[in-house]
Amino acid sequence: MAVEKGGMYTPDSMTLPAYDRPVRKHSYSKRVIDSFKPDPHAHLTPSGVVGANGKVFDIEAAATATAESPLARKLKGRHLQMIAIGGSIGTGLFVASGSTLAHGGPASVLIAFSLIGTMLYSTVHALGEMAVLFPVAGSFSAYSTRFLDPAWGFAMGWNYALQWLMVFPLELVAASITIAFWNEGRISNAAWVTIFLFLIITINLFGVKGYGEAEFIFSTIKVVAVIGFIVLGVILNCGGGPNGEYLGGRYWRDPGAFNHGFKGLCSTMVTAAFAFAGTELVGLAAAETANPRKSLPTAIKQVFWRITLFYIVSLTLVGLLVPFNEPRLLSGSSSVDAAASPFVIAIQNAGIEVLPSVMNCVIMIAVLSVGNSAVYGSSRTLAALAEQGQAPRIFAYIDRKGRPMAGIIAASALGFLAYLAASDKENEAFTWMLAISGLSSIFTWSSICLAHIRFRKGWKVQGHTLDELAFRSQAGLVGSWVGFTLNCLILIAQFWTGFAPIGYAENTASENVEHFFSLYLAVPIVLLFYLPYKIYYRTPFIRSHDMDLHTGMRELNIGALLAEERAEQAEWPLWKKVYKIFC
Repeated sequence: MAVEKGGMYTPDSMTLPAYDRPVRKHSYSKRVIDSFKPDPHAHLTPSGVVGANGKVFDIEAAATATAESPLARKLKGRHLQMIAIGGSIGTGLFVASGSTLAHGGPASVLIAFSLIGTMLYSTVHALGEMAVLFPVAGSFSAYSTRFLDPAWGFAMGWNYALQWLMVFPLELVAASITIAFWNEGRISNAAWVTIFLFLIITINLFGVKGYGEAEFIFSTIKVVAVIGFIVLGVILNCGGGPNGEYLGGRYWRDPGAFNHGFKGLCSTMVTAAFAFAGTELVGLAAAETANPRKSLPTAIKQVFWRITLFYIVSLTLVGLLVPFNEPRLLSGSSSVDAAASPFVIAIQNAGIEVLPSVMNCVIMIAVLSVGNSAVYGSSRTLAALAEQGQAPRIFAYIDRKGRPMAGIIAASALGFLAYLAASDKENEAFTWMLAISGLSSIFTWSSICLAHIRFRKGWKVQGHTLDELAFRSQAGLVGSWVGFTLNCLILIAQFWTGFAPIGYAENTASENVEHFFSLYLAVPIVLLFYLPYKIYYRTPFIRSHDMDLHTGMRELNIGALLAEERAEQAEWPLWKKVYKIFC
């Protein structure tokens, strides 16, 4: 029997079986310090295995490394659902939609957001099909390595990591600028950068659970704000505002539905694509989800409602409440200036005094949410790249709480670039940081669609059927081809609007060149990652019969589980079957 003396157990207790020994709990400070130590179950990429054997890239070892990543699996269904519903609602919707309305008109806005929404619906469903089957670290970059080409996976991983590494300091500055709505410059932006930097780093030090809870709160606030605006917009349009004026479709007739013709539509489409950036994070989070087979399909289906309700409906109301020739749409001092937000302008035009401050608060929360996602997305992508031997091995360091500490530290360090907001080089620095991340999402989405197309081919060639999939994309292969094609068209539209922007004849040659590279810099960066890696390692394009379609499956008895679930679903009433198609 164990004998306790003064809170300590005697050596006699060590004679008990391991499962019956008393557990000694260390002090809180020691537990915190120990949590940063390496995970004893982690498998860092050993030297000489992946990408280090001469010029050979070991695809099987890379797949195994991402499948066995020791990231903590603590995200719950409610976290994933709110990340899916509100994760990408940010300044692209609240503020940048104002410039798209000014450049293209309300009809162009609806056409562009509907097309991009259709593309993204197909893309996220394709991602969900692969992520439910293979909830591995790195998600879409790992799928590019496994199903397309290891060199392209390398380029896409670094493309995505750089996107978020650059977005983080940008969002910190944006958050500090939103304070100027109330502060009016009395306190230096550097002070607010410090506060927001500390807040986001602290959230991420709580691990994936901290990120999930913060996003749950941020997304809930954003969703409530958009729904509130939709209700208010309907009332204002019908004449229920303080001035009692009925608007209807007045602004679609005068000044009109379109502005700047087809080029206006193209420029609007590009901006609409940027407004959806971050939607794919729900797939990246699959590796840290407790039960992705159960919670991920529901979260993926929520994307339909976000696109339809929060983008299409709200922007339809914006086009009815604000004319595209409203001067304030292009008068903002920055991309987060609430004065240029069509949501704020609609409220001000109705004569409502208090709500503009409320909307600016929502914009600030949206900016902080994106900054929080930037640290999460970049650190997890760097960890996955390192586990595959495609980044310095230090980034594969994951502590006992499942935190990729090296990646979090690197992202946090780049966050200090936000202090450039207090210097005279602010505009130049942030123009080029934004340029690096500008087209990143387009490459990511097109790679997801192409990886899904190749995965389906390999799945068929190796004798599998679609009935074996735990979750099947509602858009199917057709949706992935549509998504891939639309992404290519966006790249073409961006090239055209970058090379010959609206009003380019009034600019000097050097201004036009600078404008082009500020929009298209991501393309040469992706090529600089892809081509040297491809040439040095001579990586093959993955053949259908060579694809690894087993490593990374979290549940090995998936066939029996699916048969049991489908038998249960067959007993559902009709209303529940219809409900589960969309939710």
